[in-house]
Amino acid sequence: MIPIATANGEPSAVRDVLQYMGAGVLQLNALPPLSLYVHIPWCLKKCPYCDFNSHELVAGSLPDRRYIEALLADLEAALPLIWGRTVHSIFIGGGTPSMLAPDAVDRLVGDLRARLPLEPQCEITMEANPGTFEKERFRGYAQAGVTRLSVGVQSFNDAHLRAIGRVHDSAQALAAVQEAARSFGTFNLDLMYALPGQTMEQLGEDVATALAFMPPHISIYHLTIEPNTYFAKFPPTIPEDDTAYAMLDRITEQTGLQGLERYEVSAYAKAGHRCRHNLNYWQFGDYLGIGAGAHSKLSFAHRVVRQVRLRDPQKYMDGALRGNAVTQDDDVPRADLPFEYMLNALRLRDGFALRDFSERTGLSVTSIEKALSQAEHKGLIARDLQRVRPTDRGFDFLSDLQALFLSNTE
Repeated sequence: MIPIATANGEPSAVRDVLQYMGAGVLQLNALPPLSLYVHIPWCLKKCPYCDFNSHELVAGSLPDRRYIEALLADLEAALPLIWGRTVHSIFIGGGTPSMLAPDAVDRLVGDLRARLPLEPQCEITMEANPGTFEKERFRGYAQAGVTRLSVGVQSFNDAHLRAIGRVHDSAQALAAVQEAARSFGTFNLDLMYALPGQTMEQLGEDVATALAFMPPHISIYHLTIEPNTYFAKFPPTIPEDDTAYAMLDRITEQTGLQGLERYEVSAYAKAGHRCRHNLNYWQFGDYLGIGAGAHSKLSFAHRVVRQVRLRDPQKYMDGALRGNAVTQDDDVPRADLPFEYMLNALRLRDGFALRDFSERTGLSVTSIEKALSQAEHKGLIARDLQRVRPTDRGFDFLSDLQALFLSNTE
């Protein structure tokens, strides 16, 4: 990505719209579905494992009114880039979006609807944490137009919650999930495994507790030590890799018995409850990201573009209200498209259609034939004339499978 800057170091406006529409190195015959991501950057406390763009609210009240004004200004500046396109899903993430009061979410969703053509059954997901849980809040979010709540439980074990720095306890987690099930027709629970000191039995208890609420969707993530986090400086002792693999097998077994299918590396869902927003990411769809540090991926007839917004919330608000929220804006190089596509598509149990690869990258299938042959020879994929799917081995060694496409060019 190439930073865009004026002489004084401030970010400039994005390229003129005509530059996006001009000649480029690709030829896309159709544009993929479009989603909207809205980033709320504040948290009550920064979790020690988190490498997302989140900021602890240390003093004063949440500047929700000004931030929402900045989000709308950011969106309006970007509208020419998505003109005439229907939005299929909206995801309000963070940070901790549930720090916003229901009336602020109502205002935000209403303003988004006023500016964007939404699909009639548009999925609107909002992340929520039990540490900000109140019954009236969850009900208020549903009344505001949120159709799907994603609750960041992570664990129902108090010792493990303390070990990973969560601000809620198990009682709050249980109450939050109960209210999510009552207030929303569909919802997601986020859990983590391979936590410091976690045993196989304790993992099984966490999953069993979650499944008792009959969730239509569960996302379960391996605790990883990311650079530039507190845990990177002071790493905890976590289960060995072999134990973590066994934990994942246990998760898949328990969820399967409850009718949840593992349709993505970290996601399990009942029929009709797959996350449409995340599916669009994994299928290399387009998304416009607004908010501090938000990323966008947008397709045009002759190019695929990535953008990044200003990370610091205050600088973002100042920049967005001046019409200058974008700090990086560049075409995805043609040689990078196979790897970028596979980073997403191979996460899906169903894999991808060869037709979709060509349609969404503008590249011929012959451009990835060498890597596909290598992956097939290693037992990482199965394929026919229409579709490529990761095998069980491919799922287990997903990074190795994706890496085969790193330097694969025509």
